[in-house]
Amino acid sequence: MTDSIMSKAATMEIPINSNGDSRTLGEDDGLEQDLQQVMVSGPNLNETSIVSGGYGGTAEGIIPTSSIKGSSMHHSSSSSMMAEEATRGVAVEKFDMMKKWGLNTYKCTKQLISERFGRGSRTVDLELEAQIEVLRDTKRKYENVLRLARALTNHFYSMVQTQHALGDTFADLSQKSPELRDEFGYNAETQKLLCKNGETLLGAINFFVSSINTLVNKTMEDTLMTIKMYENARLEFDAYRADLEELNLGPRDAVTIARIEAAQQQYQIHKDKYERLRSDVTIKLKFLEENKVKVMHKQLLLFHNAISAYFAGNQQQLEQTLKQFNIKLKPPGADKPSWLEEQ
Repeated sequence: MTDSIMSKAATMEIPINSNGDSRTLGEDDGLEQDLQQVMVSGPNLNETSIVSGGYGGTAEGIIPTSSIKGSSMHHSSSSSMMAEEATRGVAVEKFDMMKKWGLNTYKCTKQLISERFGRGSRTVDLELEAQIEVLRDTKRKYENVLRLARALTNHFYSMVQTQHALGDTFADLSQKSPELRDEFGYNAETQKLLCKNGETLLGAINFFVSSINTLVNKTMEDTLMTIKMYENARLEFDAYRADLEELNLGPRDAVTIARIEAAQQQYQIHKDKYERLRSDVTIKLKFLEENKVKVMHKQLLLFHNAISAYFAGNQQQLEQTLKQFNIKLKPPGADKPSWLEEQ
């Protein structure tokens, strides 16, 4: 009964003219009437002629158009009919697509509301649902790590810039204050060394941030997009399953049997889609977990070694850490954007 109501509602049309008044059903063949109007409004081909001669030509050069009217008019009429049929075919195809989309949306909305109010059954894969929830929780925690790592990078960059400016100031005062030349000189060298080590540490932290960002916003996000497709397929599957169960409970007349067969076909199509996407999600979750462990093992080791070497004042170990993970710093004076500008 619901399908019948939707079908009638989808096929009802109220044609409106330019003044907002309803038209009669006899005006539905507007395209054909427009073509006829164009032909009628043009010149009367029976009363015209073509002059074959030039200026001042004789009457022998006048060719009545009635002699060539037949073949050209037949060709024009055939082309117009073919164009009209093609236009109608496209319109019918689009209408069918909109009808199917509307029916599918109605069924899915009905199923979703039934689930929310506890009246409809829902297909649940407990193991897969638990893995999906773990992934979403992990993504939230990694996003927090990424946010804090970016904040650390910004604050540490400001400190390095301050150390660089302080070192330049100490060096300038060392030249202009002979009585404190050595003291200013020692501090200038210290700040320059700290600045150099700070830039090395920033290169390591920036590499850490970039890797975490790729893991969270590309790898995990790609898996979550597949999960979203899977959840939509699950909703559609349950909607068509409920529709088939409802039809099976009704009377078994000829019309109902035909509807049951059509519903059975749709049910099987959406079941296959649901099972295929469930398999895709299971595979992606497995590979994501393996990739996450591999990436985080490397990045956490890098972060620990770089931070420890910097605050221990071990410049050699800090540089060795960057070589170990194949991190190359931008050479001084390069015209490329800084690492902070690339964030």
